[in-house]
Amino acid sequence: MNYSSLLILGLLSGPAHAGEMDSKTLETMLVKSLHAVGSNKLDTALNEVDAILQAHPNYKLAQMLKGDLLMARAKPLTSFGDAPDAPADRINDLRDEARVRLQRVQNQPPSAPPRFIWQLNEKQHYVIVVDTSKSTLYLYQNDHGTPRYVENFYISVGKKGADKVTEGDQKTPLGVYFVNAHLEKKQLTDLYGDDAYPINYPNEWDVREGRNGHGIWLHGTPSDTFSRPPLASNGCVVLTNNDLSHVGKLLQVGTTPVIITNRMEALDDETRSDQESLSKALEQWRNDWSSLNTDAYLKHYARDFAAGSFKFDSWAAQKRLVNSGKTWIKVNLSDVSMFSYPTQPGLVVVNFEQDYSSNNLNNRMKKRQYWMKRDNQWQIVYEGAAS
Repeated sequence: MNYSSLLILGLLSGPAHAGEMDSKTLETMLVKSLHAVGSNKLDTALNEVDAILQAHPNYKLAQMLKGDLLMARAKPLTSFGDAPDAPADRINDLRDEARVRLQRVQNQPPSAPPRFIWQLNEKQHYVIVVDTSKSTLYLYQNDHGTPRYVENFYISVGKKGADKVTEGDQKTPLGVYFVNAHLEKKQLTDLYGDDAYPINYPNEWDVREGRNGHGIWLHGTPSDTFSRPPLASNGCVVLTNNDLSHVGKLLQVGTTPVIITNRMEALDDETRSDQESLSKALEQWRNDWSSLNTDAYLKHYARDFAAGSFKFDSWAAQKRLVNSGKTWIKVNLSDVSMFSYPTQPGLVVVNFEQDYSSNNLNNRMKKRQYWMKRDNQWQIVYEGAAS
């Protein structure tokens, strides 16, 4: 990749001020430096790079660019990362990062909410959507139930890309997940940076589909590294330490959704219609259960339903037995959220707080269901407690 081909991707030429030095400013300054190289303004390019390195001496992409600029004083630049005897794999990684960052600067922020976010409850203050194909994490704020775009961040994902299947395949999973822990720096080795936020991979759908593995986190970078190449982790989503510190303040353990996709898509009218019909199906399920109409209640469950050791037939038998001992039931749902699955058309993850009472039992629990739309009908394919 030469500098001219990098510039064809499109560049942002707006002003950047070294004093601000957030991730967007750094990215803009890097692009301005590459633009200056393409225009043969090498002194300008070097000034931009020096300002970046003054703020972040461990920014390896900027270090390589500075090396190119210093070598340019002795001979013309013919390619990006033109250092003799440099390890080819490391140079290619940095070239990939330069390409991705140039594309990120060119891309406009999303103008519409992503199709994956159907309904937020008031406790979910933020939602994360990761687009592995763009090496970008999008942050959305819950604005009275509507996801409002806030900002985005450069990320690294698995060395082998996305769609994790097995332990050790070095891929990042695709699906709907939730932050389920926070690990501080004192609990981590240096590889994971200043913080880490594990997510619940493998989730219930992953287990059903035979996917395995563990230890998928959002985490930072080692102390000697500002950022890592786009494909660099063993499956985790990696941000710079500065960006993770910013995002981490907004994450809620057990509550914040993390949706990982390989294709960002906008919410459309068909999706809104599906959301409305699923909301009605959920309410009818609640009503049928409350009315002790067991036959109607069980029609909400797919024949391939599974929950732990229960399959449909054993689930139905157990529900009939339980309901036979009831004279009345009341079921109320609150804090409902819905997220469509990025890899499985027609699949939606539904979470809610369930308040159940009857003549001989009262309980309250967080529940998770997976609803599938088949032949224009919504049915439950999984149900269980939400961690």
